[in-house]
This record gives sequence, structure tokens and C-alpha cells, in this order.
Amino acid sequence: MDTWHPTYDLIFVHINWFAKGGLYYIPYEVQNAVFSEMGRENYIKLPKQGTNPRGVEISNDALRALIGKDATKSIDVNWIKESIDYDPFERWVDLWSED
Repeated sequence: MDTWHPTYDLIFVHINWFAKGGLYYIPYEVQNAVFSEMGRENYIKLPKQGTNPRGVEISNDALRALIGKDATKSIDVNWIKESIDYDPFERWVDLWSED
């Protein structure tokens, strides 16, 4: 069986605009347990060859298993996206002209 020893807890933010999402705290003990249960092949999603990835991904099944564990803490968030009428260039010009 593959072994893995993460050194950090994981914070996962699930943003789902205009619907329920959440913030999840996943302790490293939970990560290690799920990794041991699923194995490397099912836990980690490797990038496709020829792409420019920023690292490996956690598979959807692994993520569902991680957030489903009792030791994982979560806060439900209803994400509301408000429209803001803001022009950063105009704001910069206004501030520049004050001096």
C-alpha cells in the first residue's frame, strides 16, 4: 500500500455562485487515511502530458471522501455575487488629480 505523510492541514473552498458551497478544514490525519484507503491511483489525478500544470489535483472521489469524514470541519456558505459598478481606471485618475 502506498504511504503518504502530508505535513499540512488542508483548507478547501467550494464556491458555487448563487447556491450553497462552503469552507472545509481537512486535517492531515484525514488526508492520510483517505489516501491509504483509495491508493495513489485513485487519490491523485495526474496532469495530461503536454500541458503546463501547476501541480497534481485531488480526484473528485477523493475530495468527496475527504469532506465526508467526521473529523473534517465545514461551514456552509451561500455565495451571492453582487454587481459592483466600479471603474478602477477612473478611480485612479480621480485619486491622482487630488494631489
